Amino acid sequence: MAASQAVALPAIPERRSRSESIVGQIWRRFRQHRLAMAGLAVICFLFLAAVFAPVIAPYDPEQVNPIARHQPPLSAGHPLGTDEIGRDVLSRLLYAGRVSLVVGFAAMAVTVIVGSVVGLISAYYGGKVDAVLMRLTDVFLSFPTIYLLLVLAAFVQPSVLSITLIVGATAWMEVARIVRAQFLALKEQDFVLAARALGATAPRIMGRELLPNGIGPIIVAATLQVANAILAESYISFLGYGIQPPQASWGIMLNNAQDFFTRAPWLAVFPGVAITLAVLAFNFIGDGLRDAFDPRQRVG
Repeated sequence: MAASQAVALPAIPERRSRSESIVGQIWRRFRQHRLAMAGLAVICFLFLAAVFAPVIAPYDPEQVNPIARHQPPLSAGHPLGTDEIGRDVLSRLLYAGRVSLVVGFAAMAVTVIVGSVVGLISAYYGGKVDAVLMRLTDVFLSFPTIYLLLVLAAFVQPSVLSITLIVGATAWMEVARIVRAQFLALKEQDFVLAARALGATAPRIMGRELLPNGIGPIIVAATLQVANAILAESYISFLGYGIQPPQASWGIMLNNAQDFFTRAPWLAVFPGVAITLAVLAFNFIGDGLRDAFDPRQRVG
């Protein structure tokens, strides 16, 4: 009788949850988007520079040196030059990045929370509730954003908190429309109908069923809103209604530089480059996330 031979069984792959599989697919598609990865690298660089500003900055951002006024870039001890009262531009740029990024992310949070709540309630209840909320959204959309920003900023005491709330309160409308459109399609799906049949309350359905399944467009919108918030803060600070000296932001640095465009152009160039890089990077990340979350590309 022939000796029995051991048969090697194929290894059973480790089971992964569906959510982990989807996240892996999204990350893989995102990594294939070169501009999105470049944008992510830029944002990481700006974020780390802002966080470690006290370590990196060669001077106190408010240290005045009248003897070193308008030193050009690459001057001794001042890699990016100095401003009209001798403050180091590099130090101010690093600390200003902290304020601009904080306003950008915080205003995005306000925008996304308000827009998501309005859009979700509008889509779920429909009828008169939907009509009232969407007409309210249309009213806000009918005003130019910069006009709303300036009007509101003129009636509050300028601070990081007030500017954050103003920027967030004037940008939620587009998010609300995006969320509404997404959840109008989802609310008739079988898993929502099943939850209703089991007696789930409206808040539970919205929070546990609709929101997790429609999170992709919200994440994309949130990324783009950071860029919009940084731009909005720059607008109102440049016009003198935003962050006030001695506190620095990229927008207030542009405001301070407007009288010296010809004599000291670097005072406007460096904060302008920082704003441009941040806005482009967040837009590239948003484009990459939009492609990564596109359900038409999702496998299985």
